Formats: sequence, structure tokens, C-alpha cells
Amino acid sequence: MSLVRIYDTTLRDGTQAEDISFLVEDKIRIAHKLDEIGIHYIEGGWPGSNPKDVAFFKDIKKEKLQQAKIAAFGSTRRAKITPDKDQNIRTLVQAEPDVVTIFGKTWDFHVHEALRISLEENLELIFDSLEYLKSRVPETVYDAEHFFDGYKANPQYAIKTLQAAESAKVDCIVLCDTNGGTLPFEVAEIIRNVRKHIKTPLGIHTHNDSECAVANSLHAVNEGVVHVQGTINGFGERCGNANLCSIIPALKLKMKRECISDEQLRKLRDLSRFVYELANLSPAKHQAYVGNSAFAHKGGVHVSAIQRHPETYEHMRPEVVGNTTRVLVSDLSGRSNILAKAEEFDINLDSKDPVTLEILDNIKEMENRGYQFEGAEASFELLMRRALGTHRKFFSVIGFRVIDEKRHEDQKPISEATIMVKVGGKIEHTAAEGNGPVNALDNALRKALEKFYPKLKDVKLLDYKVRVLPAGQGTASAIRVLIESGDKGTRWGTVGVSDNIVDASYQALIDSIEFKLHKEDAEVAKK
Repeated sequence: MSLVRIYDTTLRDGTQAEDISFLVEDKIRIAHKLDEIGIHYIEGGWPGSNPKDVAFFKDIKKEKLQQAKIAAFGSTRRAKITPDKDQNIRTLVQAEPDVVTIFGKTWDFHVHEALRISLEENLELIFDSLEYLKSRVPETVYDAEHFFDGYKANPQYAIKTLQAAESAKVDCIVLCDTNGGTLPFEVAEIIRNVRKHIKTPLGIHTHNDSECAVANSLHAVNEGVVHVQGTINGFGERCGNANLCSIIPALKLKMKRECISDEQLRKLRDLSRFVYELANLSPAKHQAYVGNSAFAHKGGVHVSAIQRHPETYEHMRPEVVGNTTRVLVSDLSGRSNILAKAEEFDINLDSKDPVTLEILDNIKEMENRGYQFEGAEASFELLMRRALGTHRKFFSVIGFRVIDEKRHEDQKPISEATIMVKVGGKIEHTAAEGNGPVNALDNALRKALEKFYPKLKDVKLLDYKVRVLPAGQGTASAIRVLIESGDKGTRWGTVGVSDNIVDASYQALIDSIEFKLHKEDAEVAKK
């Protein structure tokens, strides 16, 4: 079977998404990552639309890519202007990309209402633009905008627009579901009809407004399409574009189509998280293939089964895409969850050991009070160590006081925490201010402990979540606090529950610091 070429448009179409914007430097870094994973085409932007994209095409020329081709995006020429006089077309050529992709109108409704020209004139725009570019750039791609909607409205004219592109000897014609409303069975049927009239290699570009972008792309490949466009993590306008993090493994592992190598596929999760990081977004936990929960198991029966045969509850081995199996601990847990989690933390635990049942009982009782360990695995490890008697107490908190004071009506409150800790035989009494009472307590705790444990300076509080637990008690309800912390190499989650938000936060902060100290202790022991 022929190679399916992957065309990434994260740097252009992906930035159309709400809350997503990349600096030129970000786009260069993402381009390198896309190249490393074997993406064939990287659409860098529309050089005729903004200075940032002009800068990208200038700077990317200085970079050495392994194999990816850089594509510039634009539109057909404007009506009544020849291509050599059209500023958009000229800018595409001046950008000197490896590939130029332009879009044109396929839907007669758009030709009449958006361009306000005749159907025949639109065919001339498509042909003239592509013919001009074909002689001036190494490779040309034609995106048939709104193709599926246009075909359903007027199939004869939609085909004519493709034939105009084919007459210009374009290298690939991409069928676009621009509004994202076409269903998989429609995509398959329409592509079968298109192939009766068009011999040029076909591509597919889908949007996710009907939650069918990935399915539509896969159906298209099944019908002979050899070029697939999409974005990393499905970033894109409205509901997003086709998600390449789902398409690539589906093509390679399930449809047995060549696209990237096995080694490159193992970098998929890292690429997904890298793009989330530069977009300043939290990764989608439940994302297929690459999400944290994609191979997470909670029910005891499931965990017991996957330990014997992973395929019982996993559709593929997660390591193939750089992910891992995770065992969650909750009130649904059985002994298998506890044992699997203990093994993950290098804790020696026997299934017949009474401590296993004690840990299980503790978890169920604590979750009944509102604790949740799925996002707080560091707190769970400490819970196991305490039950086994292997928990080392690095410090104790004798007491603390938090003051939140508003001195003037038009000023923000001032938060200050005072804390007394004991490390060995020494007592440290200190105070710190902060942006709110929890931040003040965190600052005071670190200030007191860092002179004893300098490595705590590496710890950063990465995320802080507060959930009011349903009890119908209004402001007197119990609070669950989940904290994510990290250092230079790892991240970990901790949890606290109380009817006092400061106390719940304190519990999670203490666990976070204790986990870091245990981690450092274990690394020293290995040396």
C-alpha cells in the first residue's frame, strides 16, 4: 500500500482556536518536533496575512530540518487581477517555501455570495492561480474549501472546480469538510464518486463540529486518499480540526498504512504534551492514545485482568505511542490495584499481607470522606508507606497561624502566615507573606524547611484546584484541595480534605513536601 503523507497545520489552522497563540520562536520549536516525529508537511502560516507568519518563513530557512517540507498557505487570486499582480500570490512565492497550498471556492453558494462572481470566473481563478504557482514553487497543493457541502449542493460544479485544479497539474487536491458537518458514510460515498473523475492524488482536511473529524479522515484513507491534514491535539477553530494524535496511530497500527516509523510513533505523547505546554494549556486527560487516562484502570477486576493479559482491557500497548498503563486507586479498588500501585512505587507488598487489606479499608474510608487519589498518587504512596511503617518523618509542624487582613476598603487584603517546625532537635519559627492565605502558608513552610533541606528550592506549585464537596451545607461544606507540584524532572499530585480550606491546603502541601524529600532520599540510597 502507498505511503500516507501527513500534513500538519497546527501552526496555521491550529492557531485559529480560541485561547491559542504561538510566538515565532514557539512555531520554530514546534516545527522541529514535528520534523522529528516524521511529519511530511508542516504548514507554517499565511505569509500574506500577518507579520508573524512572514517572520516564521524567514527564520525557518535558517533551520536544518531532517525531512519535513515547509508549506505556505494562501488563497486563489482575486477576481479581475492576474496572479502576477495579486499581492497574496506574490507573497507566497516570495516566502520561498517547499510547498504552496492555496484554497479556492467549491460551493456555488460561496461563489455567488462571498466572491460575487460567476461560476465560470471562479474556475478561472483556481486554474490561473495554480498554473502560475506550479511554475514557480517546487510543489503545489489545492485545498477545495467546503468541498463536501458544495458537492451535496451541486455535485457537477464541485467536480468542475477539482478538474480546474487538475488541469493546472497541481500535485495534490485536498477535499475539505470546512464546516465539519459531514458524516463518515457521506465522506466515503462522495470520495468514491470523485475518484471516477479525478486522477490527481487526493487529500482530506476535516473539522470536528460533528465529532467525526478523525473518523472522516480514516474513511477517506480507506477510499484511497493518500494525504491527510490535521493538527496536534485537534487544535482548531470552533470544535477543532482532525486530531493527528489519533489519526497517526490509527493509520499505522489499525489500518496498517505506512506514515511514520515505529520509533517516531513512540514520541507521539511527548509531542502532544510539548504542544500543550507551548500553547499554555493543560493536557486533555481523557485524550485518546496520548492522554493520562487513555490507559488508566480503576476497577479491581480490570486491574487483575490487565496484569495477566493487558489486551483484556487495552486496545493496544500504550508504550507504542509513548504512553503507559496506569492503575488508579479509589473506593472501587481491589487488592490488584493496591499491589500494582505498590509495584509501581517499588514497595514490596504481598497480596496476603494484612497491611494490603488495611490500606484498602483506609482508602475506602477516606474516599467516603471526600478524598480522591486518582490525581494524588504522591499522597497514596505516602499512605502506603505509613501503613507499612517505612515512612520517614523528616519534620513535624508544631503549629501555624494564618492572618488575612484588609486594612483599607480600596486595598487588597494582606495575607501572612507564621509557622513553627521541628527538624531533629531544632525548632524553626518563621513568617512569610503571600498572595492569599494558602500561598502565605506555602511560603512560610518552605522558608522554615529550606535551610534544612535545600533541595526544596527546586519544588514549584504547578496547579491548585479546590472542589466543594456536595453535602448541601453551603459555605460550611467540606473542601477537597488537589495540588500538583514539580521539580526539574517530575510532577506529582497530593490531596487534602477538610471543612476548612486552609487546613485542606495544608494537608496537601505537607504531603507534597514529604513526597519530594522521600524521592530525594530514595535517589541518594540508589547511589
